[in-house]
Amino acid sequence: MANIMVVDDNPEITTLVKITLEAEGHSVTTAASGEECLGLLYSGVKPDLILLDIMMPEMDGWEVSRRIKENEKLKDIIICMLTAKTTTMDALMSLESAHANWHLNKPISRAKLVETVRWLLEG
Repeated sequence: MANIMVVDDNPEITTLVKITLEAEGHSVTTAASGEECLGLLYSGVKPDLILLDIMMPEMDGWEVSRRIKENEKLKDIIICMLTAKTTTMDALMSLESAHANWHLNKPISRAKLVETVRWLLEG
């Protein structure tokens, strides 16, 4: 299956998403901040997909996504924002300004998470 990174400053979210995706056979790495995510990526970790929260301290997920997509070695990583920011403007910001591949709203059901991850990876 796929290597997936879950980036969220809420440990309950990262744990729930990790358990759900590992049950589907995926390998999951977690990061508690944008800085930690970028540090892992710059050190050579290269997931197939990143599930990225927007509202995090110090560096928001949009900035993290922009930095990944601007990096020649990382730009092909699929990024899905997984966030409580649910307006149409938030989704447009994720897709157009942060160059993410998709935008998912929290809370999310287990079935919807699994289905979306499968769809993104098959894309």
